[in-house]
Amino acid sequence: MSATLSRPVAPPAAPFMPAYRFELVKLLVQGRTRAVLLVCLLAPAAFVAVISQQSSLPTDTVFGRWMNATGWAGSLVVLAFACSWGLPLLVSLVAGDVFAIEDRLGTWRHLMVAVRSPRRIFVAKALASLTVTLLLIACLVTSSAIGGLAAVGNHPLVGLDGHLLTPGAAARTVLLAWACVVAPALAFGAIGLLGSVLLGRSPMGLLVPAVLALAMNLALLLPVPVALRLALPSNAFLAWRGLFTEPASTGPLLIGIVVSLLWTAVATGLAYVMFVRRDFTDLSNDGATRRTLVAAALPLAALAGATALVLAVASPGSTGTGVEKAKLETSLSTAFAHLYVLQTQELHRPSVTEAQLDTSTACDKGGSRVQDHGPGNDWRCVVTWRLPGASATGSAIYQLDVTADGRYIADGDGPKEVNGSFQVRTSTGDTPNPLWQLDGYVDLLDRN
Repeated sequence: MSATLSRPVAPPAAPFMPAYRFELVKLLVQGRTRAVLLVCLLAPAAFVAVISQQSSLPTDTVFGRWMNATGWAGSLVVLAFACSWGLPLLVSLVAGDVFAIEDRLGTWRHLMVAVRSPRRIFVAKALASLTVTLLLIACLVTSSAIGGLAAVGNHPLVGLDGHLLTPGAAARTVLLAWACVVAPALAFGAIGLLGSVLLGRSPMGLLVPAVLALAMNLALLLPVPVALRLALPSNAFLAWRGLFTEPASTGPLLIGIVVSLLWTAVATGLAYVMFVRRDFTDLSNDGATRRTLVAAALPLAALAGATALVLAVASPGSTGTGVEKAKLETSLSTAFAHLYVLQTQELHRPSVTEAQLDTSTACDKGGSRVQDHGPGNDWRCVVTWRLPGASATGSAIYQLDVTADGRYIADGDGPKEVNGSFQVRTSTGDTPNPLWQLDGYVDLLDRN
């Protein structure tokens, strides 16, 4: 009589929801996470409320010059700052440590025994970091909006082409702009997960998203081809500005969201594969090897290169910088016409429409020896218009500082009574002449 030996049956994995709640609580009870949440909840409101009452405003930041005119401008100033440095740093503090903390504490064995599924552990940790990231963004938008509305009020907002958004339209567009930066925030969160898996107990995992965002931001300051610019997830942090023109410039924004989601999928997939393949029985193995680092970096670099190539083929005009003379002339003419009507209303002059002004612009960059394209602070534009019933044609000169991302500041250079520096008395208080300094935006993609 022979005895048969039965193979032991592995116990089933623990349910997912308790594992997710456990990972979320682990993140929220950390002092670092609670401190970051508290800062995101209080600092934007305090900043916007204080700065909005100052005579000197952050005019170098997009919408900064309108902070004492409407409460919605302050939220956009906070958004611009968050997109430059804040959000990549915040996701670094959350996603960049969600796996590495287990290596530092030596708790992987206990977690594996409790959950009994590396796949569920990964998904629970990834969703927990996603939840905290969304909570941080919600705190930022809520705090900045409340601070601005409480300090200044719910007033119309001047867009980046000079057209006036009603309070309701401003609220919807501001909230949409904040919603559009969720995609690039998720991309850097996924990169943080990948860095946390790869670098193990090393604190460098916390710095991976922030360092990569810094490198991309520096690259975007240069006049790189539009195709390469759009292939980087950091560009989606800037493309929301196109929502504040009429019609909205949504091409770069939609491409940025798609690119960010691709980066999110690839980085998360790489992190997942490397995590489930890790040997958790070896306490000295935290996943950080030169081979794994190269294996993680190459797919992301290939993704950026392939995306840039596809965009260059699909849109031949994207091989240049996207800043062209004709685009600047059209943009400045539109902005000047909108703001001239606003100035007319504020000075209680006879009403006029944009169509009646028949505004046109002629721009030149750096004189006859410089080609009229590309970013720079050496653009000079002359705007001409004609008032109804007048035989003479008016003209105004602007000096433009155009950045590589398509934003420009037009500084009035005369005549003084048109675009000079003087105060205008309005129902909400004294404000600078709206034609003195203009914030504008050009779509770097060619519109067919």
